[in-house]
Order: sequence, then structure tokens, then C-alpha cells
Amino acid sequence: MTEKSISRWSLWVVLLAAAGAFALTMGVRQSMGLFLSSLNTATGLGIGSISLAFACGQLCWGVTQPFAGAVADKAGAGRVLVVGILLVTLGTVLTPLMTTTAGLIFSIGVLSAGGAGMAGPAVLMAATTRLIAPERRGMATGIVNAGGSFGQFVMAPIAGALSAGIGWSGAMQLMGLLVLIALPAALVLKSPPKVPTTTATTAPINTRQAINTALAHSGFRYLAVGFFVCGFHVALLATHLPGVIATCGLPAEYGGWALAMLGLFNIVGSVLMGWAVGRWRMKSLLSLVYATRALAILVFLIAPKTGATALAFAAVMGITFLSTVPPTAGLVAKFFGMSNMATLFGIVMLSHQIGGFLGAWLGGKVFELTGSYDWIWYVDIMLAVGAALIHLPIHEAPPQRNLTTPTTAK
Repeated sequence: MTEKSISRWSLWVVLLAAAGAFALTMGVRQSMGLFLSSLNTATGLGIGSISLAFACGQLCWGVTQPFAGAVADKAGAGRVLVVGILLVTLGTVLTPLMTTTAGLIFSIGVLSAGGAGMAGPAVLMAATTRLIAPERRGMATGIVNAGGSFGQFVMAPIAGALSAGIGWSGAMQLMGLLVLIALPAALVLKSPPKVPTTTATTAPINTRQAINTALAHSGFRYLAVGFFVCGFHVALLATHLPGVIATCGLPAEYGGWALAMLGLFNIVGSVLMGWAVGRWRMKSLLSLVYATRALAILVFLIAPKTGATALAFAAVMGITFLSTVPPTAGLVAKFFGMSNMATLFGIVMLSHQIGGFLGAWLGGKVFELTGSYDWIWYVDIMLAVGAALIHLPIHEAPPQRNLTTPTTAK
């Protein structure tokens, strides 16, 4: 299927369906950090133990994406999205009922996060970019990515308001039920994928060959390392930013608004990055994003800790928050084509979430050991500088062997 084969209206329906599904699953997941203190009070498990559950969620969200992507590559995104959405709802509704670390790992780290991975960017990005001409894929991924950011911007204040009105337990369960609104998106994206080919003599290679080819490509490995750093950073912010703000002595509501600012300005960053991908080298854009993160964190550490400072920091970090996704997805598509896009981007997302596991877990452990988040910020700065440098050697030309194999023409 090519861009010419669908109407402009149908194209926007697909983009909005994918962006809306991402908004709901991402918005609910990224708002869970607001409940960390309440979970600790209710269970008495300690910040470190609860952070472990959130960290397992980061890891599971990544682990499910290559497998969900492989299924979507073969059978289409619809069924994968339905199962994922239902699991997010189930896990979120069950979480307030859990009183042990194992229970929280199961509800937050397996059910909810695994479901969000199935309805995550690997499946959604691939489902949309297959319909878009190559020169417009950057903007398309930016729009879908902005959906996740918009969800965070909307859901964080909703979660805070619901907690104040009906208590944190009811608020979390209602947030889980809201995810069911995403089910119609599965109908829009249900058709099995049809990969465009330029001639009648090419056919996609199998999944194992695609993975082996990608892992042998240095640019793909550099992308995976960089996305590891991105995951560390994103999970640290999503899980611990309200706690960071609380340690600054600021009112609790600033935590919710800071998460909302992350989401709002990530919309700006995602759309701008989608626009920029078609105009500048994607590896240079990625280096710029990581360098900006390192500088912003350094300035925040030395600046006076006021409400305005906290919100300004959240805004700057929001611009860079998930703006790495469009150029990363764009490079994967540029290197290897669309035949196994969901699978290969899912592998990069797995690296992202391994970093996310460490960011969420170590943030809590460092705070327990030192009473401060400073040392985890120092680590984050060093990782961001390393990520800015590691993208520079990437060659953006496709590898010599694309992910297709010749077949005998009939």
C-alpha cells in the first residue's frame, strides 16, 4: 500500500487513531509516578521496592515490543493492539489491590507495562509509516509521537484532580478504564500490512535474517546504545520528577504540573523533530537532543529551586523527552526498509527500556542511600554526553544489503 492508494482523509484517520492510542496508553503509564508516594504510604514497602516495580515495567514495556512487532509485521496491528489495551486496563485496575512487591511487579511491571508495549511505538510507528511516502515519514512519526506527549499532558492533571476528589486508589482504577477508549484504534489499524515493493522481483526476508543483518550494522548498534541512554533519562524523569520537586521543598502540585509540562512541550519537540527530520541529518539531530539534555540538567542542578525553575526545567526536558523517536525510527526505516520495521524498531525500543529499568530503579535506590537525587543526575549527564558523541560516526546511507532477497520472476 502506498500513499497514493489512500485518500488524504484516510491518512489522517490512521494517524489520529495511532496518536490517540499512544496518548491513552502513554498518558496513563507516564502519570503513574504521581502515585508512588501514595503506594508507599498504603503498602509500607519503601520507595526502593516500589521503584523496582516501576523499573520492571520499563523493562517489560521494552521486552514485549520486538515480539509484538514481529506479530504485527506478519498479521497486522489490530489484534495486537486489542490485547495490549486490555492488559493495560487490567494491570492498572489491579494495582491498588496489591500489597506486596511481587504483586506490584505483576500488575505494574507485567500486565500494565506489557500491554502498553504491545500498543506501543514499535507497532504504532510501523503501522503508520507503511502508509506514508519516505519523505513524509518524519512528520508522520512526529505526529504519532506527539500523541503520547499529549496524553501525558492531559492525564497527569486528570490523575492529580481525581486523586484529590476520590482518592488515589479510585483515581488509578478510573485511569485504567479510560484506556479502553483506545479500542476503536485497533479497528482502524486492523488490516494486515502490505509492504510496498519497487519491483516484482523482491520479497521480504524472514525475521531472523532481518535481525542478524541489523545487528551486524554499526549504525543500528549505535542507535541502540543511544536509545538505552534515552530510556534511562525518560524513566528517571517520569518516575522520580515529582519526588525531585518535593525534595526542593516545593508544593506537591508542582509535581503534577511538571509532568504535564513534560507532556505539553514534548508535543512541540515531537512535531518540530518530525519537521526537522526531512531537512537535516538525523544523526546530527540526535546528538543535538542528547547534548541539550546534559546542559539542561547541569543548569537545573546549580539554579535556585523555585516553582518557575522547576517548570522551566520540565519544559526544556519536555522538548527533548521523546523527540529522539522520529529520527531513530527514520534511521531504522532508511537502513532496512519497511518489511521488518516493527520488529527492528522493537529491538531498539528494548534497549531503550533496559535503560529505563535502570533509570527508574537506580533513581529510587540512590535516593534511599543518599537522601538526594544529585548523584543520579550526575550519572545522567555523563550518559547524555556519551550518547551525543556516539551518534556522530553513524553513516546514514543504507547498508549494502537491504532487507529483501531476490526471487525468481514468473
